[in-house]
Amino acid sequence: MRNSVSFKESLTGYGFILPQLILFIIFYFYPIVEGIRLSFYDILPRGNVFIGWKNYQLLFENPVFLISVRNTLIYVVAIVTLTVIFGLFVAASIFDKHIKYVSIIRGCYYLPYMVSMVVMAMVWNFLLNPANGLVCYYLQQLGFSTVNLLGSRYTVLWVIAFVVFIFNVGQAIILFIAAMVGVSKDLFEAADIDGAKRFQKILYILLPMIRPSILYVMVINVIGVLKMFVAIQLLTDGGPNNASVTMMYFLYQNAFRWNRSGMASAIGVLLFFIAILFLIPIFSILGDNKGKRSL
Repeated sequence: MRNSVSFKESLTGYGFILPQLILFIIFYFYPIVEGIRLSFYDILPRGNVFIGWKNYQLLFENPVFLISVRNTLIYVVAIVTLTVIFGLFVAASIFDKHIKYVSIIRGCYYLPYMVSMVVMAMVWNFLLNPANGLVCYYLQQLGFSTVNLLGSRYTVLWVIAFVVFIFNVGQAIILFIAAMVGVSKDLFEAADIDGAKRFQKILYILLPMIRPSILYVMVINVIGVLKMFVAIQLLTDGGPNNASVTMMYFLYQNAFRWNRSGMASAIGVLLFFIAILFLIPIFSILGDNKGKRSL
């Protein structure tokens, strides 16, 4: 009798999630499987031709693809590291201050995130213009010669990383402040009684308590940077000489410019595995280990 009631309850629960499960299979799971399948084909107007691992072999023989992999890894490490460290620094500095002060700082940092990345890229493209951009103008006033920061292969990566960091960091600050405000004040009062300094309270109380928020911010930023496209398209179009091209942008070029859908699918599969390689250590370090400890 008890098993029958339990089965009916389970069946009711599965009935509630069935519509979402169907949508997930149609719009998420099926495209992933289809993308993996197409990566083994040469997509031609007259039909698909199975070529096995040829697309992957051609990719690793392509120097532009290898550059895109290197650039993607640099972007992920640089942008995610800057976003998390700076976001934690700002949030830890103001989370316990007066609410009006916190609101002003929070609004100032979140404002860029409210603007479309298209608008942000267009503004920065104007600011960095070597002919009449404000950044280059002030650099010249400081004694530097005419500098084309987006036209040099030595600076373009870091400039784009900075632009994307400016766009992303507002969201991280908002999430970190929200998590820090929710930490119990009793913990800080106990630390004050023990004579702990502010840095010690942040390091040993605040950061461990907001670990889920840090994990969330890192995960969404890793995924977001791996999918970064708009900034590359509008600022450099992958240049100069493919110096700023990413895997996602190279995927776009193969799929929509050169009509190589099989090659683009192979890049998507590799991008998926790179995301997994980034996320596994993040989850292993910041994930919930309570279950392991109890064992």
